[in-house]
Amino acid sequence: MTSPAALPTDDFVPATGELRLGEDTFGYLAAGPKDGPLVLCAHGFPDIPRGFVGIMPTLVAAGYRVVAPWMRGYAPSTLRGPFDMTTIGDDLCRMADALSPGRPVHLLGHDWGAGCAYAAMRQAPERFAHSVTMSVPHSSAFTRNIRSDSAQQKRSRYIAFFLLPWLPERRIVKHDFAYIDELWARWSPGLTPDPAYMRELKQCLERSMPAPLGYYRALRPSAAANRRQRDMDENPLEVPTLYLCGVDDGCISYAAGAGQEQYFARGFESEAVEDAGHFIQLERPQWLARRLVQWFSHTSGVA
Repeated sequence: MTSPAALPTDDFVPATGELRLGEDTFGYLAAGPKDGPLVLCAHGFPDIPRGFVGIMPTLVAAGYRVVAPWMRGYAPSTLRGPFDMTTIGDDLCRMADALSPGRPVHLLGHDWGAGCAYAAMRQAPERFAHSVTMSVPHSSAFTRNIRSDSAQQKRSRYIAFFLLPWLPERRIVKHDFAYIDELWARWSPGLTPDPAYMRELKQCLERSMPAPLGYYRALRPSAAANRRQRDMDENPLEVPTLYLCGVDDGCISYAAGAGQEQYFARGFESEAVEDAGHFIQLERPQWLARRLVQWFSHTSGVA
């Protein structure tokens, strides 16, 4: 790997592509040399893969190939469920197999993308050289910490709303997705999103609803979910992982991930990111890209 260069992003346009995995098709944005080590970027809710474009120039300059798919449930990717973390984690594993056969990839997950990254690492640790997760900690730590954190309980009330039938999807689309604007303002209070970005996001949600809410509805208690959580509790992840959370995150606080190092067996670091809320990749893209290159190149000797 070469040292990353500071590159302008205004004129940086990633390529678009389509990946067929069995019965499912996934659209994606991509940049960088096809023979470069792969950085697979998984977005969350409510977001789109374009949020990762700001980090692409630095990663490409360092020799990496970056692929950011529209996740399951987000058009133009498949809108077909189920949307539990095991299924989405398997999507990430299959993407790694298809895009980087025989070579472990670097995994970057934000929000739901982080939650599904943990699932992917549990299912196929050999497929991932390193991971960086943002804004959502390991589920075992979060579940334990929220029990005594009234402030986090208040932040997370929107999840209970999303579990309701039919009402959330009706509320979300009203008044040009004003509810989405409210979430962004609350979660990243220092960020003024680009209007063109928000138009693209809202167009994606309009084409996709209610599928994006399927991730939340898959959280309803079930025997399968209980087994999955026990597995996460009892078996530390084998992929070196860096966790990042914005100091001003209005969705999930940095404290919600306290103690999560016990759930990682091969290296774990955690950082509270200054001057950032929930959407670190948009608020601190150049810093994040440099931190990614640093993390990918120094842990476990894998480049």
